[in-house]
Amino acid sequence: MRIYNTETKTLEEFKPITPGKVSMYVCGPTVYNLIHIGNARPMIVFDTVRRYFEYKGYEVNYVSNFTDVDDKIIKKANEEGVDASVISERYIKECKKDMADLNVRPATTHPQATKEIQGMIDMISTLINKGYAYVVDDGTVYFAVDKDPNYGELSHKNLDDLQSGFRSIAVSGEDQKRSPLDFVLWKPKKEGEPYWDSPWCQGRPGWHIECSVMSRKYLGETIDIHAGGEDLIFPHHENEIAQSECANGKPFVHYWMHNAFLNIDNHKMSKSLGNFKTVRDVDAVYDPQVLRFLMLSAHYRSPLNYSVDLMDAAKTSYERLVNCCRNLDYNLENAADKEISEEEKKLLEQAHQYRLQFEKVMDDDFNTADAISALFDLMRFINTNSGTENSKTYLASLRKEFTELSDVLGLIVDRKPEASDDETAYIEEKIKERQEARKARDFKKADAIRDELKAKGILLEDTKEGVKWTKA
Repeated sequence: MRIYNTETKTLEEFKPITPGKVSMYVCGPTVYNLIHIGNARPMIVFDTVRRYFEYKGYEVNYVSNFTDVDDKIIKKANEEGVDASVISERYIKECKKDMADLNVRPATTHPQATKEIQGMIDMISTLINKGYAYVVDDGTVYFAVDKDPNYGELSHKNLDDLQSGFRSIAVSGEDQKRSPLDFVLWKPKKEGEPYWDSPWCQGRPGWHIECSVMSRKYLGETIDIHAGGEDLIFPHHENEIAQSECANGKPFVHYWMHNAFLNIDNHKMSKSLGNFKTVRDVDAVYDPQVLRFLMLSAHYRSPLNYSVDLMDAAKTSYERLVNCCRNLDYNLENAADKEISEEEKKLLEQAHQYRLQFEKVMDDDFNTADAISALFDLMRFINTNSGTENSKTYLASLRKEFTELSDVLGLIVDRKPEASDDETAYIEEKIKERQEARKARDFKKADAIRDELKAKGILLEDTKEGVKWTKA
């Protein structure tokens, strides 16, 4: 298995720190509102990475945080006249609902920044004692970037260029910084903000320190993979490396993974442009699985565009996968209970080649776009080489190949038509009436029944195995 490492800009063979285990940290959202579809991309991408590791037999310790103390959370809390925790807990709950709808598995641990404050104070104290951080008159603690000789190794930014670029930027309240590049580890409280006691002042942590602390606590001082959107490379992940390696005296991360940006109609998503979309907005129009399909239809390091046309195409493609599984289930239910034939055994060997192709492209830096192509090749093979005349053993084996690969991508294909028992009974009775009308050559009545069901969103398909129905 090869992974593209942002730090080295090369594809590297994956070698875990502990054989058979993967430690993985993925930066989560700041919970001040419903998550948008840009937030959803790393959630879906790295959930799929985790799934594939587990498919390959690894035990994955997957940590993804919630930033639950932040200026935006505090602003919203003050506007509503409530405690900041009310806002963060509300949107953590909503985020988890959206993640479940997108079939994103819960992390092994979902730490929250406000519950890890003591760990942050401890790491900041270590950085001060080692000479990597300093305290100014108002109690603010800064990390001294020039004390870290490796600063810039992830983003490949030159320290001198960064210094000259920052000299002209005057930031209010930061005039005590020794260098414009130094970043905040702890800051004093302001009126109307939550705060904690510390050796330096009553205040709250800077953003960057939380991930260093939570990664160390739940995964260890050195981890296999750290991931997130490419917008986090600098300064967030760069600063995480500086804090962690200077405090711990050890390498922080072996493989850095970053997904590319998501655009909407070929423009950057922005409220000012009126193209800002939450996951909930999309779910009101499309099945969440369609959004997941779209997110995986491009390689994670390639920019991805969201548009109605692309979503409609993703919807059609996803429904083809679901229909393939439904047809398989129908054939399996109605197949003869007989021994698998030699011809069927040979067909299964052919079908297995699609699994091998799927694994080959996923082993190459998790190429989900090509993995979907391999899944569709398997789907076409199944559609051509399965029917009620086949043995149950053969059909069950095909279904296992198909559903296991779909599950690696988090695509739910074994879905039954969504209808109540009463609605199902009504549909099946109408299908029976239509079949009787056709036998009596009363095609006008048969067509009328089809049209009646279609008006109710029920689509009929006449196949050699019988009449099948789906809900539009």
